[in-house]
Amino acid sequence: MPQLSSTLGHHGAHEAAPDPARPNTPALVDRFGRVATDLRISLTDRCNLRCMYCMPAEGMKWMQAAQLLSDDELLRLITIAVTRLGVRELRFTGGEPLLRRGLEDIVAASARLVPRPSISLTTNGIGLERRAIALAGAGLDRLNVSLDTLHRDRFTSITRRDRLSDVLAGLEAAGAAGLSPIKINSVLVRGINSDEAVALLRFALGKGYQLRFIEQMPLDAQRAWDRNEMVTAEEIVSSLRTAFALEPDTRDRGASPAESWLVDGGPGRVGVIGTVTRPFCIGCDRTRLTGDGQIRSCLFATTETDLRALLRCGADDDTIVRAWQDTMWAKAAGHGINDPGFFQSRRPMSAIGG
Repeated sequence: MPQLSSTLGHHGAHEAAPDPARPNTPALVDRFGRVATDLRISLTDRCNLRCMYCMPAEGMKWMQAAQLLSDDELLRLITIAVTRLGVRELRFTGGEPLLRRGLEDIVAASARLVPRPSISLTTNGIGLERRAIALAGAGLDRLNVSLDTLHRDRFTSITRRDRLSDVLAGLEAAGAAGLSPIKINSVLVRGINSDEAVALLRFALGKGYQLRFIEQMPLDAQRAWDRNEMVTAEEIVSSLRTAFALEPDTRDRGASPAESWLVDGGPGRVGVIGTVTRPFCIGCDRTRLTGDGQIRSCLFATTETDLRALLRCGADDDTIVRAWQDTMWAKAAGHGINDPGFFQSRRPMSAIGG
């Protein structure tokens, strides 16, 4: 995988003096007044699907085992985030996080931290049917499941795998295990499933799931994203309005990326995440840890900070804390997708985490 530029403060090495403008707080603050309290943790870049908007049919060159953080390394960084840096929410992602061995043990160890963080999982749902009860028992609070279509042939076309029945079974098992609210993440692909917005919402409302549509983003491994082919948030809302009455949800959105709409007067709701056409960077509260131990201040960042190297060269917790704080203090004002000079990260979504 091509490497991004990286910053690294080695234990014992000369470190730049702290920025005097930075507030005297252990929190992960940035120059624009945002505070990162939500840690997205990619457990692996591997996936058992090959979604057309994410990676090529043949897959990718995966990280080697030695590149990935070990369970002990991962849990040390999670502990620092929660107990030293004010992180309150953990979301485990991938690739496909259910492919990580010992996931239940990682969740359980995270749930024992004080203060106890909220713990969630983003998954494609394959394998969830047999693991939902164990994950709930380990301390998982809720999950998001990716589901772009209700048609088997379309699912196979989008993911290049005939596994729709496994995803639906996983959703049912998650509900039975008490992992609620269950959110469904859907990406509409023009000419493939772009006519399914209404059907997906009817399905979600009928099952008690919370549906969120997500604009397709420039994070595909094949770098084939085309703005003109993206189904926009405006188009999604217009499509839904052919069958439902939508009213803006007046609740405080907070740091949520989703613009929420009441469906037919409520209580049902639908979310639309317009990352490209309706950016929400001003309210972002996320910090990201990749499977190989890199801290990213933004999903679209072009630089990373190598915490794995710090761990493996014997850095103490204080050094790691400063490196993490410095990374977030340098966070850009926005993702820049709509800027003329936007540069797509070399690291694709599957290697960053959703």
